[in-house]
Amino acid sequence: MNPLLFNLNGWEIPIIVLVILILFGGKKIPEFMNGLGKGIRSFKKGLNDIEEEIKADPTDNKPSTNN
Repeated sequence: MNPLLFNLNGWEIPIIVLVILILFGGKKIPEFMNGLGKGIRSFKKGLNDIEEEIKADPTDNKPSTNN
């Protein structure tokens, strides 16, 4: 990741927050963050499921749940 992308000084962060508040309004931001949190949880769960599937014993003859 490019380190210059997040090289923000003290005044840039409040300005960014202010612009976000103006664009989206105070009521939409919690809804957006809630949706973002659900998406991140779903992504992490998917990664964990894939990791468990990779680590599973390949000689185990369980029928798959996917149709």
